Amino acid sequence: MPPPVENRPVLRVEGLCKRYRGAPAPALEGVSFTVERGTLVGVVGRNGAGKSTLLKILAGVTLPDAGSVHCAGSVTGLIELGTGFDPRLSGWRNLRANALLLGIPRRRLARLKPRIAAFAGLGAAMDEPLGTWSTGMAMRLAFAVAVHAEPALLLVDEALAVGDAAFQQRCFARLAAYREAGGAVLLVSHDLNALRTLCDRVLVLEGGRLAYEGPPAEAVERYFQLIAGGAAKGADVPARGYGDGRARILAARLRGERSGESAAAVGEMLSLEVTLAAACDLADLTLGMGIRDRRGRNLFGTNSHFLGVPIALAKGATATYRFRFPCRLAPGEYTVTLALHEGEDHTGVCHHWLERACTFAVRDGPRAPFAGMVDLAAELEVLG
Repeated sequence: MPPPVENRPVLRVEGLCKRYRGAPAPALEGVSFTVERGTLVGVVGRNGAGKSTLLKILAGVTLPDAGSVHCAGSVTGLIELGTGFDPRLSGWRNLRANALLLGIPRRRLARLKPRIAAFAGLGAAMDEPLGTWSTGMAMRLAFAVAVHAEPALLLVDEALAVGDAAFQQRCFARLAAYREAGGAVLLVSHDLNALRTLCDRVLVLEGGRLAYEGPPAEAVERYFQLIAGGAAKGADVPARGYGDGRARILAARLRGERSGESAAAVGEMLSLEVTLAAACDLADLTLGMGIRDRRGRNLFGTNSHFLGVPIALAKGATATYRFRFPCRLAPGEYTVTLALHEGEDHTGVCHHWLERACTFAVRDGPRAPFAGMVDLAAELEVLG
């Protein structure tokens, strides 16, 4: 790992523009940002927002039409993952070729080879030709080589989605250690939980422009707002949250059935009451709720569609609905997010999305102690 260094930019992007011939709009237009050493910066955006073009320019695969990219050191990332891989050669020989292309010195590579192979976790497949591997296996090896090359800037995108849970945990742990040692990471992902929990800040791209740059939770909310779109004709945008305004959340109240308002003990039943109003006739309305911890991680979510409770409201009507569920959460503070939309989720038509609709605290209860964030009510049996 590189030694810790002072917090100064390892990447500076200024006024980046790129237009492809025949495209109706620029892929990138006036994008500027910096990535400091020892930080992990996320990038999110809808399909066509410019994420892939940005990665290609940063990796040197594509040249911008205008603007500049200054990097204080080497860059390794998704664009180079698998560069030099030959399907006729074994995993070991491809590991060596890829590592040398990424600038790992031969002597250092001799020491790193077993570590890289262990990180990829491909076992005996390393002796087989790459042509016999799945795409996911090749990506695992490529990512393992890339993170051990220790560049000044590591570009990562949905490559983190390959492999099983154990491999993904190794990836996240390696990225955290790399950042702690002074490395810089640019993470492009649609995994919003990963963006919330891993990143120092997040960039939101929309239509080739930088729509937002800031703290992860606020950036994800801005991304949801872009997905939800603008207001519907004849409806007002909600004063809090966002959506087309054809239906809105008027009030939300969460209470423990013994503890009272905004509080509960572990194992106690929770009651979440939500009052809705409709600005027009709505025959297919879905009410959703989600619980997040203080770091913004999604712990649980459901909605009326999944629960089989149809909701229809006439123009001007109001109605109140109640979710009931046991509080199987560790002691701590939590927030509730609410949404009104059509169908299974809010990504199609969103009427009102309301972050932090209410908060509540969980304290120890009569149930047996447990480790982690969620009580799965496990039982232990003696089988002999």
